Amino acid sequence: MANGIKFNYWYFKSALSDEVCDKILKIGNKLIDEAKKEGKNTLASTAGQRQKSGDKSGQISAGHKTIEELKNELGDDLEKQTYIRDSEVSWLDDKWIFDKLQPYVRVANESAGWNFDWDFSESIQFTKYGINQYYGWHTDAGMCHHAKYKKFIPGVSPVNDKGERLPLFVDNDNLVGKIRKLSMTVNLTKPGEYEGGNLKFDFGPHSEGERFHECEEIRPRGSIIVFPSFLHHQVTPVTKGTRYSLVMWNCGYPFKW
Repeated sequence: MANGIKFNYWYFKSALSDEVCDKILKIGNKLIDEAKKEGKNTLASTAGQRQKSGDKSGQISAGHKTIEELKNELGDDLEKQTYIRDSEVSWLDDKWIFDKLQPYVRVANESAGWNFDWDFSESIQFTKYGINQYYGWHTDAGMCHHAKYKKFIPGVSPVNDKGERLPLFVDNDNLVGKIRKLSMTVNLTKPGEYEGGNLKFDFGPHSEGERFHECEEIRPRGSIIVFPSFLHHQVTPVTKGTRYSLVMWNCGYPFKW
């Protein structure tokens, strides 16, 4: 138990069929391939568009160390000298996929006793992790809890040097003023097709019982896990094969105290 909640996550073993997983894989990989052919960057990025550089000089992988260890080593240069994730992504907005996934969010939210108010799901992230790729420690709600999503205003809202909108600003009215509350991860790969790549939680130093936990429960293909977006988690480096997953963030207005 962490942060005063009874259940840290809720999972559904082998919830999606092989047929559904294959269909999603085909769509997600096709989008990645098409983007590459068009010369677009398919590497995942974190807040501020930070991502792994093609030139690794001066950068340190955050995949094998805790944030505390990196802070002790690098101090104020932490963000400049590290990249926290290494994977390829595409974005899915197919209604039939939302229709498949959203009921599991609702069931988990009620069954786990969280009962968070949420009313909108962001675009679904299709993620591909190859050998040695990973996602270091992070929370899905880390940024938006401090600064709620704002509407993107052309000519006013900031963009990066490539002319891309910064993640904080969105042009979807359904996200204005809201934060991520419930995160979902779907495993699309059969257990024997990859090694490593485990979803791992850090429930915090004051948690009851174990602090760190790797979710073996969702190794079977098609398994789904739902958890509060404020929990720290990571995907450990893939050591063999390729890991494919979906991530969906479900949003609502900020918590009231």
